[in-house]
Amino acid sequence: MAIYQDRRWLFERPQAATFLLITANIFVFGLCLRHSNATAIWPDVLFLNGAMYSHAIERHEYWRLIAHAFLHANLIHLATNMFCLALWGGLLEKRVGSFYFLTIYLCSMIAGAVVSDLHHSQPYLAVGASGAISGVLGALLCLWILDKIDLSANFFLVNIGLNAAVAMSSPRIDWAAHLGGFAAGLIICTLIDIFERLGRFAFRCKFPEFVKVNGFILGATLGVLMWSDEPAAPGPGSVEGWFPLLAYTGLGLAAIKLVDLLLSLKKGLAIIVVAFSVANAGSMVLAGEMAPSLPGCASPLREGGGLVGTLVYVACSNRQITIAIFAACVLGATLLLYSQELVRGIKDVGFVGASLRAERERRQGI
Repeated sequence: MAIYQDRRWLFERPQAATFLLITANIFVFGLCLRHSNATAIWPDVLFLNGAMYSHAIERHEYWRLIAHAFLHANLIHLATNMFCLALWGGLLEKRVGSFYFLTIYLCSMIAGAVVSDLHHSQPYLAVGASGAISGVLGALLCLWILDKIDLSANFFLVNIGLNAAVAMSSPRIDWAAHLGGFAAGLIICTLIDIFERLGRFAFRCKFPEFVKVNGFILGATLGVLMWSDEPAAPGPGSVEGWFPLLAYTGLGLAAIKLVDLLLSLKKGLAIIVVAFSVANAGSMVLAGEMAPSLPGCASPLREGGGLVGTLVYVACSNRQITIAIFAACVLGATLLLYSQELVRGIKDVGFVGASLRAERERRQGI
């Protein structure tokens, strides 16, 4: 019997991550449109802002694998993709949660770009979230095959058929990105299901969404700080080259297990919220100390120029104080954002850990 039982609606209101992705795409389109001064985005504007092109991977411009998915050529291109993201994203995010939804979206985005690059033998310029959004549809199909979402076969016949028809209808539409993203969504969702099935043997508790999202952000931030500005680092074939990666992996696994143990304890949820708040503030301090200059301070500044100019001048002139203020703001913002979890954790008399352990035991797979 399917876990998701409500067949009345084939559309779910976009959840937080879906809404943020739609907002980000619209915002980026507006910025590019402003620079183009036209109803469509100029190719050179798309290229400068991250479009995929023939030699992007060859030249190690890996940032384009992500940036291209937030660029769209015109309003019809944007509207079509955002409609599909709203239609499919709400269904998937409500079922798997924000973290796994973003994981599927990101992996499908990259896979679609890579498959597209392998497919093109001639110079090309590619933009759009089609690969990532096709991955969302692929993940929904995976859930349906696993009997974990209550959608009809007609839903997939219609949507996959339309997706394929649109991809093949014009030579300007990159059908390889659609196919690569769809396959990646199907595969990644399957791997997540396997991971969740094995997770009940390794973890005691089911992690709340904010723990997974914030933990990933901290881990990614630490990774960027560890491997940034190291042009003379030893190669991966040497012991020195493998040691940082092994240390990073070991530290990450230990942190995940520590969070698992804390969540199973009384008041553990409150401890986790406070720990994340301090860690977020600490990462801000670390990033500020390692950066060559604060944002906006790279160019010479002169005192004056209005209130904004004066504030920027004062902030750049007092680096340590500015970093401390930003860290304090991050600390307060994290506590405010997780205030409900913090209150729940403070009031906990043992029920929170028990419920998270029961959810882990009850849920088989994703």
